[in-house]
Amino acid sequence: MAATAALPKAATSLPKAASFLIDQDYGYYTPEQHGIWAELVRCRMPQLERRAAQEYLDGFDALCLPYDRLPNLASVSAKLERRTGWNATPVSGFMPAPAFFEMLAARRFPTTTWLRGRDSLEYTPEPDIFHDVFGHVPMHALPVFADFLAHYGQLCARIHDEAILERIGRVFWYTVEFGLIRQNGKVKVYGSGLISSNGECSNVLHSGCLVQPFVLAEVLRTPVKVDEMHHLLFAIESFDEIYEAVRTLEARIDAGSRLDD
Repeated sequence: MAATAALPKAATSLPKAASFLIDQDYGYYTPEQHGIWAELVRCRMPQLERRAAQEYLDGFDALCLPYDRLPNLASVSAKLERRTGWNATPVSGFMPAPAFFEMLAARRFPTTTWLRGRDSLEYTPEPDIFHDVFGHVPMHALPVFADFLAHYGQLCARIHDEAILERIGRVFWYTVEFGLIRQNGKVKVYGSGLISSNGECSNVLHSGCLVQPFVLAEVLRTPVKVDEMHHLLFAIESFDEIYEAVRTLEARIDAGSRLDD
């Protein structure tokens, strides 16, 4: 979806991200695209109602995300800001790391506005609005998760060592993107890559993936692989764990200690 002529007001406070910020032209979406969104939601919700983290389901309901049409980001953000101060901010596409971290630190989640076509319902190599809103945004309504994500952005925004950023990025990958939690004796999903993908989610829930307890040192030692189904993921016991993980990383970086001690 093309950017509109005028940059959003947020651009003045996000200098690194400014050139990527756009407005969502909601009238641009076609009935076919609204139908694709409805089909995607209809395909995912039965599994998620059974195996998504309760906090994800609560966030979905609290934000009144639509089942039958694409979400209006302004409406979603108005509800989200009242809960945790976060905003689903429309962006033109992939962003470099400094701009991405700047937005997270400001509680602005970079949200793409394009939607996959019917020929790629199960998978798209680049995040689309389904992945970003359906997959990510409900978790931003949970205060502890919202604080964790903002703190993560603030930490990464002040680091310029690519090797350190790559290691810290593993925490993001194994929580925000592919995070699991144990609730009521079962492994539940909350990471966007699992929420938005039937294949990835089923791989975990049907024992195609080893699930280990979330131990920060082990997460930091586990490289990210983006070209295959996951063989190993990590399950937290509560969302406080990931917030404390970022605080631990920050303390180690400030002290010049090894990250995985």
